[in-house]
Amino acid sequence: MKDYLGYNHKICVVTGASSGIGLATAKLLVELNAEVYALDIIKKEIEGVAKFIEVDLSDKDSIDKAMEQLPTHIDSFFGVAGLSGAKTNYYKTFTVNYIANKYITEEYLKNRMSYGGTISYVTSTGGLYWDKYANEFEKFTNAKTWDEMITALHSQAKEDTLGMMAYPLSKRAMNYYMASLAIELGPKKIRVNALLPGSTDTGMKKEFEVEAGGMDALVAEAGTAKRLATPEEMAWPLIFLNSDLASFITGLPFIVDAGTSAMVALKQKKDRMDMKVGSKLFNLGFIQKQLAKQLEPLKEEKDTKLEDKTTKTDETIDNFSQENKDKNKTEPEPSLADLDKEQKNKESQNETEIL
Repeated sequence: MKDYLGYNHKICVVTGASSGIGLATAKLLVELNAEVYALDIIKKEIEGVAKFIEVDLSDKDSIDKAMEQLPTHIDSFFGVAGLSGAKTNYYKTFTVNYIANKYITEEYLKNRMSYGGTISYVTSTGGLYWDKYANEFEKFTNAKTWDEMITALHSQAKEDTLGMMAYPLSKRAMNYYMASLAIELGPKKIRVNALLPGSTDTGMKKEFEVEAGGMDALVAEAGTAKRLATPEEMAWPLIFLNSDLASFITGLPFIVDAGTSAMVALKQKKDRMDMKVGSKLFNLGFIQKQLAKQLEPLKEEKDTKLEDKTTKTDETIDNFSQENKDKNKTEPEPSLADLDKEQKNKESQNETEIL
């Protein structure tokens, strides 16, 4: 069969490859006979990948070391890694979601891609209205280097500010960056797009569930499907965007949300995305407390898991102690009389051997 997607022997780099959409993407690319380089902070054994590289996308030095291990030529880049911000602070969330992607692109992809290269980022429907509210993240789009972006981040919020507000801002910034990059790299025939997933069943499902206000509220954002998407249902359109079949598609924020956006456009569903997310009002103490209260179920879940782990450890210790007790009961310690008798027997035996 003809290789319509055009991935045969293509060098593909996938971030966030240990789970969810990233893992599904890496596996599908292997099936398409691509040469896949998988990146993530936690190592995952993925059959068929050329190499797995551990990297912390919140750390510049870690990114540099990871890029040194990649080929000098890259055909397709899939920027899938991301954080919800429910369990990470503002700085880490924004850095992984936006700064890392822009840094990798500016410092490495522009130098390692040639005619026909493709770049796709996984952003989010939470990053809609990126064009309307572009002034909120202008300082980040204007920043050129890692240090400049970090400086802009420090002026945006405090480090311990809850990361859930960094999520929509970082996704909007990525959509804007994708569009401007597509225009910039167009003359070099390098295409750039973004996948905007709706509600998807990934490792961050519980985090998004809590942020949405419950599973029913999260599923309500899944349009006509009335269920969460599987990681594979997002991986396929992502792979399509970077494939030969999408050769005339660039600068596209590709929404995959089972019709949710259509329902909003037709006034059949409330629009929850059309709002400012970069206001410094979110840094105020009382708002931070409200947001923290919303995330309490995640903390309770973490405490429960820790308690369960401690209980299991205690049970193991108790079982071990009981086993020793039982053993001691079955095998009582010898008395002094027994020891004396045993010693006399040994002496008698030694005398016999000498004779």
